[in-house]
Amino acid sequence: METRQPPLLDMTPQGEFRAPGFRLSWPMRIGLVALAVSFVAGLVASAALLIYLSLILIPVAIVAGLVAYVALRLQLWRVGARTAARK
Repeated sequence: METRQPPLLDMTPQGEFRAPGFRLSWPMRIGLVALAVSFVAGLVASAALLIYLSLILIPVAIVAGLVAYVALRLQLWRVGARTAARK
């Protein structure tokens, strides 16, 4: 049987036990850094996708604006033609 060191009891002068220091192991730290890097990469990819989609929609909005303008001008022309025929 091996001889072991007795456990170290770290106590305050008031007789309370001190909590052991919390320290992550190096694989856990690497995993947390990898998680943070992947989260940031996901955010960047999402932002790039949203910018791409919004840039695709700009020509659609321009065409819709032109169609609306032509429809408005057509309606104004029709109203103008009716009022001119009544005179």
